[in-house]
Amino acid sequence: MHLPRQHRRGAALWATAALTVTAGLAASPLPAATAATPTPPAVPSAAAQVDPALAGAVAGGGETAFFVVLKDRADLGGAKGKGPHAAKARAAFQELRDTAERSQGPLRKFLDGRKVGHQDYWIANAVQVTGGADLVAELAKRADVRRIVKARTYHIDDVQASTAASTDAGDGTPEWGVKDIGADQVWAQYDARGEGVVIANVDSGVQYDHPDLVAGYRGNNGDGTFTDDYNFYDPSGTCATPSTPCDNNGHGTHTMGTMVAKNGIGVAPNAKWIAAKGCESSQCSDEFLLKAGQWLLAPTDHNGNNPRPDLAPNIVNNSWGGGDTTFYQDIVEAWNSAGIFEAFAAGNDGDGTTCSTSHAPGSQAPSYGVGAYDVNGKIAKFSGFGPSLVDGSAKPNISAPGVNVRSTWPGSAYMAESGTSMATPHVAGAVALLWSAAPSLIGDIDGTRALLNQGARDVDDTHCGGTAGANNVWGEGKLDILKSVDLAPHTAVDITGRATDRATGAALPGITVKVSSEAAGTRTVTTAPDGSYRLALAPGRYDIAAAGYGYANFEVKGLTVAAGQPQSVPLAMTAVAVHTVTGTVLDVTGKPLAGAVVELTGTPVASVVSGQDGSYNLGKVAEGGYTLTVKPAQPVLCNGVWTGPLAVAADVAKTVRTPARTDNSGTSCAPAAYSWVKGSSRVALSGDEDAKTVALPFPVTYYGVKYTSASVTTDGLVNFLEPRIGDYANTALPTAVKPNGVVAPFWDDLTLDKKATVTTATTGTAGKRTFAVVWDNVPLVADSSKRVSFEVLFDEATGAITFQYQNVPGGGSGATVGMENQAGTDALQYSFDQAVLTNGSAIRFTQGAK
Repeated sequence: MHLPRQHRRGAALWATAALTVTAGLAASPLPAATAATPTPPAVPSAAAQVDPALAGAVAGGGETAFFVVLKDRADLGGAKGKGPHAAKARAAFQELRDTAERSQGPLRKFLDGRKVGHQDYWIANAVQVTGGADLVAELAKRADVRRIVKARTYHIDDVQASTAASTDAGDGTPEWGVKDIGADQVWAQYDARGEGVVIANVDSGVQYDHPDLVAGYRGNNGDGTFTDDYNFYDPSGTCATPSTPCDNNGHGTHTMGTMVAKNGIGVAPNAKWIAAKGCESSQCSDEFLLKAGQWLLAPTDHNGNNPRPDLAPNIVNNSWGGGDTTFYQDIVEAWNSAGIFEAFAAGNDGDGTTCSTSHAPGSQAPSYGVGAYDVNGKIAKFSGFGPSLVDGSAKPNISAPGVNVRSTWPGSAYMAESGTSMATPHVAGAVALLWSAAPSLIGDIDGTRALLNQGARDVDDTHCGGTAGANNVWGEGKLDILKSVDLAPHTAVDITGRATDRATGAALPGITVKVSSEAAGTRTVTTAPDGSYRLALAPGRYDIAAAGYGYANFEVKGLTVAAGQPQSVPLAMTAVAVHTVTGTVLDVTGKPLAGAVVELTGTPVASVVSGQDGSYNLGKVAEGGYTLTVKPAQPVLCNGVWTGPLAVAADVAKTVRTPARTDNSGTSCAPAAYSWVKGSSRVALSGDEDAKTVALPFPVTYYGVKYTSASVTTDGLVNFLEPRIGDYANTALPTAVKPNGVVAPFWDDLTLDKKATVTTATTGTAGKRTFAVVWDNVPLVADSSKRVSFEVLFDEATGAITFQYQNVPGGGSGATVGMENQAGTDALQYSFDQAVLTNGSAIRFTQGAK
């Protein structure tokens, strides 16, 4: 990609800054606009639906991002009564998605008809768009629209104080906060450390391989390999590899450590954890917060597909917030209906005296908000007090240690920090202890909150209202998880055991043990270094399944667990034979594919790379059923990732042909036969940064929307949404930065001189026509000695779009090639700044959304 000229740089920075404006969803009236906030006359009498901040933002012809919140709401009452956690999550997910699909249809059609890109959400039944006063006015008149809310930004709960990061791991003594809430006493008296419970955070990410966190990561396969699908999500695209956990701030690693880290740092060190990076860094755009909240209810693979609500976490920590809107309330209620306990920081805007300083989402009535106190038992000066400015509810709900809290930090380090951010994970970890000690409470949000409240130590401070037992400074008081566990129903029975090699008696660490029943659902633990495991189970009948690489699955069916009768269930596992696994990798056209990574996902078998003839050899593999994954080398072009089952019962020779790569809308690409179409009608383009709208000879469907005209630009784009905006420097796709809704056969900084032309042509007969847009002999701005000739073809009969390349010096090393949807949220990118194009070649894109 070429650097933009000086006059473009300011525009590029502005476009980047515009991304920081994000949205808040409102379920009740928002605060009134200040006197300095103008209300544009373009918004009609229906402006009661319109967020005053949005009205001001679009005044005078401005545009901004906003959310259209629909009136129709999912009925989540049925999900709450569905029994086990997985059943609740599945029911909530289905109801939320069905409601959104049913009610958003007319609005999506309206937006598509006006060529407005949109991002749709099911967890809050809202649609995100960008537009001005006219669009706001039209939407405000719709009978299906409840509110229209301006994009807003939230932040990680600001840290009040910190020490320098240190690599000193300490001696394993429980941290002061762990001891103060009685967590270490729960470990000693109840032998409960969070077993079988999954915790998540919405934060800045997590250093997954931190030595005190890596063992608890649910994506850790226990054999040195990791599976990040369903276990980590980065909607912001900040991490170098979106599916691999990262933390570019430190905050998320710190909060996760307080929940689950080993060596005395975490409250529930044996709980498993997953994470959603809802915060780009210290800033949390609600586009990403919404996507994080949605993913946590139904985790997906790295492509955002194949949702698994049964893999939703039990608990979610949220150490972020800001403002006094009702943002995230729908998400909180959805989580609660699925049996997911949530904890929110009350905020750090307090001064030790002033009331109503807590902020949303922690100050919303549905949220369990957490204040902070120090090692001397005094409320932190920064801790947010109630009552809530959002809805008048009493806040916080409870208080926990939040001053000078030492926890994990990126770089395999440790740091002490202060804030309600540090207090909140004490509560999340405490719930994991409670649920591992009293599993009958798992998913019981009301019952769990009641026990936390009953166990809390009262602090009499009523200067902001309330009573000695429950006030707007401390909430119910200081968290005391030992007392809460003492008060819990103790019908659970310890099931323990040890996994060993049947022949040698050697301990087997890292064995996955799943215990399941129809009434209680499934809980999972991993055997310790000495092969041991432990779970507290409510009385009932259970199936136990143990699995690990190199060993036959071990099962116990119909184990009866009776009250007061602990049991030992040893896992004597039988080693299996090994066999050779070889094969060949073919590309999407059936030719040998070199450089592809071949792996047995989730096993210690080392991955290999296919040779020039496509061959691979994984060596000796233990008998069993596996998932074979083949990942084409970068650039991936049109070759997609192949994933499929592999049964190893003898020597195996497996030939794999990679599928066509697709985007989330199902659009795919593949090499095609080259047949150049010569242009005949000149498009009146000239010079640099020019665009002209042309009529299409037949309607073209693009990502499900029909168009009769399109804009052709000098920079190698066909743009369906607007004549031109921001296309001076190409970017990777997709991106929310405009232009959106583009076909990019060769997007680069190009200019037209007297030797260059852009033309169109229509060939074929009605119903079978092809429309061509041809860039011929066009020089690159960065090097005018280099000229490119390329074209894009639109097929009337099939809806396919084909790129053809007659002359591409440099192979497209500075260009973006691909297709992007109207919202900038989905794309099939063929290449970005990669020299992969060749003269006399063609790429055919087959659309999934028609």
